[in-house]
Amino acid sequence: MPTESQITLPDPLPHLRWSAASAAFQVEGARTAGGRGRSIWDDWVETPGKVKDGATTEPGPDSYRRFPEDVSLAADLGLDRYRFGISWVRVLPDGTPAGVSQDGLDYYDRVVDSLLDAGVTPFPTLYHWDLPVGFEAAGGWLNRDTAERFRDYVEVVAQRLGDRVKHWYTINEPAMTTLQGYGLGDLAPGRQELFGALPTAHHQLLAHALAAPVLRSNGADQVGLANNHTHVLPLTDSPEDLMAAGVYNTIHNRLFAEPLLLGRYPELEELGLPAMPVHPGDLELIKDSSDFYAVNFYNPTTVTAAPPGDPLPFDLVPTPGAPTTGFGQEWPIVPQSLTALLTDLERNYPDLPPVIISENGASFPEPDTLADGEVVNDVDRIEYLKGHIEAVAVAQAAGVDIQEYTVWALIDNFEWADGYTQRFGLTHVDMETGERTPKASFEWLRRTIAAARS
Repeated sequence: MPTESQITLPDPLPHLRWSAASAAFQVEGARTAGGRGRSIWDDWVETPGKVKDGATTEPGPDSYRRFPEDVSLAADLGLDRYRFGISWVRVLPDGTPAGVSQDGLDYYDRVVDSLLDAGVTPFPTLYHWDLPVGFEAAGGWLNRDTAERFRDYVEVVAQRLGDRVKHWYTINEPAMTTLQGYGLGDLAPGRQELFGALPTAHHQLLAHALAAPVLRSNGADQVGLANNHTHVLPLTDSPEDLMAAGVYNTIHNRLFAEPLLLGRYPELEELGLPAMPVHPGDLELIKDSSDFYAVNFYNPTTVTAAPPGDPLPFDLVPTPGAPTTGFGQEWPIVPQSLTALLTDLERNYPDLPPVIISENGASFPEPDTLADGEVVNDVDRIEYLKGHIEAVAVAQAAGVDIQEYTVWALIDNFEWADGYTQRFGLTHVDMETGERTPKASFEWLRRTIAAARS
């Protein structure tokens, strides 16, 4: 266990609600239980070579069967809210309301009721990348019709859970779906459309905007979308690097923030990028469709100009002098960048609604299995979280209305194309047995939450 000097609490302590997160495909396992259908991630994990360690999410954390243990962890940690995922294809196996799975709805009923009984507010995410395979075959998020189908799915869930669930995330990280799923092919569905992927951004934002009134009509008090944001840093002050950083900032940050907060897209065509497929009335629907602005933040991104002939006008490079997480140079640790990002949002968007940090966390090398009584002494994670919680407090002091902080993740999980090789959890999970063992960071965060309330 860490020493007292290693478990120092953040200074200053921000005034926040506290949450931790998971996602359906990353923790549930049980991919065929209860008639669950197939998503694009089922195809991905069953394709040789797509997942670094060959993991398929099974047995994995097996939260489909072991969710009461996760609820107990959330309560023991002292969380105000628990962010968990609802799987589209567990509720609607073929993606459409024609084939509702009562087993799937019953499962989420039990999760919600267990959280409420434990005194933890349920805060589900309706879409965390698990698109039904039939919709992907019809174009996926490149097809505007997918937004309409998402609304249909949300209506089924809201009618079942809306009497008890009052706080909702609609879509998680549309930027990563656009950039990594459709642009570069690093994540499911694995397309490589480059800038041809940009229409998926609009269709995801539209899906959120179509779903929001459905949720409110079924009793929701708060609805929002979780955007992945990064603080973009030019490698040098050269005009070429500044231009490259500006383009990257536009497609990673502004493309997803400005429709929600300003009711318009940034100047894409001036940057040589394709225009968005906006229909009359779309932007009016998207603007102000969120009751809060949710920010997933992990690291800054340093950008330099790409070499001549490169298909993209920028290169992402290591951040000079920054320590890194288990992902290496791709994930530099710079807590001050979170403060800068949040204060930039406040300055650039005068009508910024209350902010929720909807994900923040780090992976570090840790053992797959533990000896009896062994606890992971994850001092690096404690330092990462401490620095970023302090960064939130600094942004609050600068005038940003930040109301909630969410750690990714409550438990170790399946980390997409990296399988089980990256562990983000406050709780260690043996992926063969499902056994859960809180890490040193769990106790540290429990103490931090208690101190913040005292």
